[in-house]
Amino acid sequence: MNEFEDQEYSSDFELGLWKRLFYHIREHKKLIFKIMFLFILLAVVETALPMFSAFAIDNFIVGGTLEGLPQFIALYFVVILAFCSLVFGFVLTAGKLETSIVHTIRRKGFEKLQQLSYSFYDTTPVGYIMARMTSDAQRLGDTVAWAMMELVWSLAMMLFMIIVMLVISPFLTMIVLAVMPLLFIITILFRKIMLKNQRLIRKQNSKITAAIAEGINAARTTKTLIRESKNFEEFDGLTTKMKRLSVRAAVISAAFYPIIVLIANVAVGLVVWNAGGQVLVDQISLGTMSLFLNFTMLMFEPIMQMARVFSEIQSAQASAERTIGLIDTEPDISDTPEVVEKYGSLLHPKPENWPVLQGDIVFDNVSFSYKTGEQVLENFNLHIKAGEKIALVGETGAGKSTIINLVCHFYEPTGGRILIDGVDYRKYSQILLQSNLGYVLQTPHLFSGTIKENIRYGKLEATDEEVVEAANTVNAHDFISKLEHGFDTEVGEGGSKISTGEKQLISFARAILKNPKIFVLDEATSSIDTVTEQLIQKAVDKVLKNRTSFIVAHRLSTIRSADRILVIKNGKIFEQGNHKELIKKRGYYYDLYTTQFTKEESERILNVAD
Repeated sequence: MNEFEDQEYSSDFELGLWKRLFYHIREHKKLIFKIMFLFILLAVVETALPMFSAFAIDNFIVGGTLEGLPQFIALYFVVILAFCSLVFGFVLTAGKLETSIVHTIRRKGFEKLQQLSYSFYDTTPVGYIMARMTSDAQRLGDTVAWAMMELVWSLAMMLFMIIVMLVISPFLTMIVLAVMPLLFIITILFRKIMLKNQRLIRKQNSKITAAIAEGINAARTTKTLIRESKNFEEFDGLTTKMKRLSVRAAVISAAFYPIIVLIANVAVGLVVWNAGGQVLVDQISLGTMSLFLNFTMLMFEPIMQMARVFSEIQSAQASAERTIGLIDTEPDISDTPEVVEKYGSLLHPKPENWPVLQGDIVFDNVSFSYKTGEQVLENFNLHIKAGEKIALVGETGAGKSTIINLVCHFYEPTGGRILIDGVDYRKYSQILLQSNLGYVLQTPHLFSGTIKENIRYGKLEATDEEVVEAANTVNAHDFISKLEHGFDTEVGEGGSKISTGEKQLISFARAILKNPKIFVLDEATSSIDTVTEQLIQKAVDKVLKNRTSFIVAHRLSTIRSADRILVIKNGKIFEQGNHKELIKKRGYYYDLYTTQFTKEESERILNVAD
C-alpha cells in the first residue's frame, strides 16, 4: 500500500479557508443571496405561527367568542401557503446551488490538474486526487448549499423570536437566554474533538480510495504474485480503522444532541414555573404563556440545528482543506506573465504568435536535483544540433530520463539553463514547446474511443486523410485495415482491446500527426514483439529525418543509426560518438553492445533449435 500522507492542517476552525472557498464559488453569489433571503422570510413566517396560537387561546378559548374566526382562518391559511411556497423555493434553489458548486469545484480542480507540473503526478497517488475530485467536492456542495444556509435560518429565527419575546416579557426572555452561555461552552468543548476526528476520517477515506484504485490497476500483478489474501488483509485493516473512527464520531455526535435537549427542557421547566405563577395573578395571559412555551421549544430547535450544522461544517472543513489545497496548488513550473501575454497559457494558447522552432538544443552548465535532495546532474553541458538524432544509453538511474524530462520542460534545471534555438526555453510558453514535442512512451496510454480518435488526439483539427497518412507513415495502416471496423474500432479503456505493439503503433502515429520538431522515443520498443519492432524501426528513420530526436533504448540494436550515442553514467557523459566510433573505442558501450548482442544471438539460436 502507498504510504503517501495528506498534508497536516491546523487544529482549529479556519475562517480564512472558507473565505477562499467562497472566493472560488463567487460566481454563484446570486443563488446564495437568494437562499439567504428565502430563509430569512421563512424565519419571519415561522416566528409568526406561534403568535396565531396565542391569539386564538386569548380570544377564542379564554374569551369564549367566535367573532373574527373566519378572518383568522383565512389569514392563517395565507401564512401557511406562504410557508409552503418558501420551503419549496429554498429546496429548489438549494438543490441548484449544490449541483452548481460541485460542478464549479470539479471544473476548477480538473483545470488545475491540467496545469500542474509533471512532478505533482510523480508524488501524488491517483486515489488521493480522486477523493478530492469526487467525495470531497460533493461534501462541500452539500455543506454550503444546505448546512451553511440552514445556519442563516437558525440565526434569523433566534433573532426574530428574541425580539418578540423581549417586547412581551423581558423577565421570561432573560430566563430563556440564561442557558445560552452553557450551550456556548459545551459547543466549544465538542468543537475541537469533532474537527480532529473528522480529519482522521477523511484521511482514512483517502487511503481506502487509493487502495481501491491500486487494487484495480494492479489486478494482473496481484494475480501473478498471489497477493489476494495479503491485499484483503491490508484493505480490511484500513476499513476496520475507518469503521472505528466513524463509530467514535457517531458517539460524539450522539452525546452532543442529548445534552442540548436536556438543557432545552430545563429552560422549558423554568418558563412554565415562572409564567404559570404570572398567569395565576393575571400578570400575563394564558396565550402569552403558550407563546413563550412555543418560542422556548422553537428556539432550541435552531440551536440544535446550529449544533448539527456546526458539526457538519467541522467535518466538511477537512474536505475544504484538501479540495481548496488542490485548487490553490501552484505548479512547480509556470510561465511568467510576460510569456503568457505573448504566447498564451496551457488552456488559452496564442498559436498565431508562436515562432517556428528548428530544434537546436543546448544544455548550458545544467544542474538538477529532485525535491528529495537527490542530485542527478551537475554542470552538465551538451549541444544537440537541429535535426540530430541522439541516443541515450546507460544503467537505470544514470540520468537518461532526467535529461529527457528537462528537454520536454516537465522539470526545470535547478542550475544553469537550457537553450532552444539560442533562447532560454523559459522564455517560451510550455504549450508552445510541448506543441512541438512528439513523445512515445514504453507503455503508451490510449483513451477510450476509436483508433481514429486516439490518433487525432495529436492534432484535434486533423482531417481523416491526415489521420490515415500518419498511420501509413508508422506502418500501422495494415493492421488497422484488417480490423472489422478499421479506424472506427474501439480500443477499450486504456487500449485493453488491442495488443501492446498495436498500441505502440497508434501512439507513434498520434505523435507524428502534429509534425513535432522535437521527438522522444523512451524505451518505445522494449516491450513489443520483434515483428512490431521492425515495423517501428523502419518508420523511425523516415519519421525522424530533419527532426531533433532523442532515443532512450534498452535494445542497442535499435540505435545503430543514431547520429550520436551518449553513454550516461552518474549524470555525466561517459562516452559519445556514433555506433561505429564507439565500437572502435572498445570501451563501456562496446562491452554493453557485445554482451547484449551475444545474448540475443544465443536466444535466437535456441529458439530456432526449438
